[in-house]
Amino acid sequence: MKYILVTGGVISGIGKGIIASSVGTILKSCGLRVTAIKIDPYINIDAGTFSPYEHGEVFVLDDGGEVDLDLGNYERFLDIRLTKDNNLTTGKIYQSVINKERKGDYLGKTVQVVPHITDAIQEWVMRQARVPVDDDGVEPQICVIELGGTVGDIESMPFIEAFRQFQFKVKRENFCNIHVSLVPQPSATGEQKTKPTQNSVRELRGLGLSPDLIMCRCSTSLENSVKEKISMFCHVEPEQVICVADVSSIYRVPLLLENQGVVGYFCQRLDLPIETRPRKMLTKWKEMSDRSDRLLEQCSIALVGKYTKFTDSYASVIKALEHSALAICHKLDIKYIDSADLEPNTLKEEPVKYHEAWQKLCSADGILVPGGFGVRGTEGKIHAINWARKQKKPFLGVCLGMQLAVCEFARNVLEWEDANSTEFHPESKHPVVIDMPEHNPGQMGGTMRLGKRRTIFKTTNSILRRLYGDAEYVDERHRHRFEVNPELKDHFEGKGFHFVGQDVEGERMEVIELDDHPYFVGVQYHPEFTSRPIKPSPPYFGLLLASAGKLQSYLQKGRCLSPRDTYSDQSGSSTPDSEIVESISQERVTGKQHNFNDFFFLSMELKWSMFGYPTYLSGTISFLQRERNNEKGNPFLNGGSRHLTCLDGTDSLPRITPLR
Repeated sequence: MKYILVTGGVISGIGKGIIASSVGTILKSCGLRVTAIKIDPYINIDAGTFSPYEHGEVFVLDDGGEVDLDLGNYERFLDIRLTKDNNLTTGKIYQSVINKERKGDYLGKTVQVVPHITDAIQEWVMRQARVPVDDDGVEPQICVIELGGTVGDIESMPFIEAFRQFQFKVKRENFCNIHVSLVPQPSATGEQKTKPTQNSVRELRGLGLSPDLIMCRCSTSLENSVKEKISMFCHVEPEQVICVADVSSIYRVPLLLENQGVVGYFCQRLDLPIETRPRKMLTKWKEMSDRSDRLLEQCSIALVGKYTKFTDSYASVIKALEHSALAICHKLDIKYIDSADLEPNTLKEEPVKYHEAWQKLCSADGILVPGGFGVRGTEGKIHAINWARKQKKPFLGVCLGMQLAVCEFARNVLEWEDANSTEFHPESKHPVVIDMPEHNPGQMGGTMRLGKRRTIFKTTNSILRRLYGDAEYVDERHRHRFEVNPELKDHFEGKGFHFVGQDVEGERMEVIELDDHPYFVGVQYHPEFTSRPIKPSPPYFGLLLASAGKLQSYLQKGRCLSPRDTYSDQSGSSTPDSEIVESISQERVTGKQHNFNDFFFLSMELKWSMFGYPTYLSGTISFLQRERNNEKGNPFLNGGSRHLTCLDGTDSLPRITPLR
């Protein structure tokens, strides 16, 4: 077993999670089996009782573990399934040591931080590193460990000491330390400053750990002189100083590391039995990042929630939307709306904020109401749902979002004016959402209905079922304490509001769909937790398809948009341009005119198009100088005609004049 420890310095939130995930990704692309552990030095047992404003969203695992959002990054990047023990906290360690002391396992000895706490940390890491995380059930070969916080924090000292001892226990050839630091660039001078990194590394070395790689977070690429300075003062070779500059997409970070020889260094440092050149997996990451940078069409989604001031509160939701937008070749525009701003009280107190919120909602292509807790802002969410239903705007409600969709329908269609959830109005005469007594024992931590549970589709014509590939059931992750009242089910279904998915016993309502609406879907589970960059979550994918006006054609074509739907195993590029070529071929019969950006996109990426439709593209496209107004957009074109020819020289594609 090889261990790679990722520590951070200068500031927290510097990107250790993405870097740890990216390191795991490039090693997995080399054929190695990789697992990951996140260490959080706080005393909480888990992240389940945190406000989203504290540490961002609470990520839920298959086994019901409520963990730090970085484990979501690990699962998305590495496409693995982790367990709650992959998130180690100070609270868990102290709890396990105290329990052992109460049982007499220490034979009357004085229990101390060293050696008992540090030994418990090492034993936990070694035990969890061997737990299989892939579907094949094979033991991992490499464990990437991220230590939260920054070097020098009081609460992280026992963990630093534990790994100081650990490096000797597992031997040097099996342990490597990556230190992530900040290289600021003050605007006053424009000069990259190395002193924060020097101080951070000095402190880390003073605690007994010497970094093997120093990954420098910076806004622009590191200058060679800066690398050499860090190398000189931090006791590493210049090749061990890695630049991690800001990039257009997090999908580029693994490519950035691989291009700087990180794989080769690991091969030498940890004696890894691999080829130094990553293969198919990184090819797909390159395709994704290329595609992300070339998107032109835009799709806007209104995210109506309580915690919109801190985007990490909805980290997995945002990633699921990005995965789906990328799959349909659209640039995602998320309009964050505080649900309280949609309520009538805001109109009285802050009318400008009220009208701005409604303007965002009304201008969006689709509406998403994610999960949450507490009464604040719920009426605003219900107003948003009501607008989506009446205006036939694509809508997805997740967890609380689904429950509020039930409340909205009960109030405005069934005419139960006081319909509500017992979470917000315990005395309601129409409690359409009720608590689950077995999941409400009075203690908050870890008592909800958590983890992976099965949902059975009760009908064959469900839109969501078709998006799941016509599956009879799905296994998705849950996190809720309240449920739709099953006794009122028939009242809803008689009005076209269907509960198309239920739990195995048929007692809990899991999926809702509305008749005569392009896409009005609610799910009790959290599909965002299982979304992957190359495998977007079906409920979110359906929302994006409907918002882009492509859902019906997608379903009619057998759940296929075009060859760009999949990622090639051989090509080094993505394929959105092949879809444009295909649409030109199909629409030339109708004489449809195309937006000029399509042709700029096609012409600029001509070299990539060969893998999708090789018979379409061998000709040339002549560029004319820009003719008018210095408009923003295409740097070369603003008029004239373009002509494409086939490989056989025939004019199978029309002469097309761009719109003026």
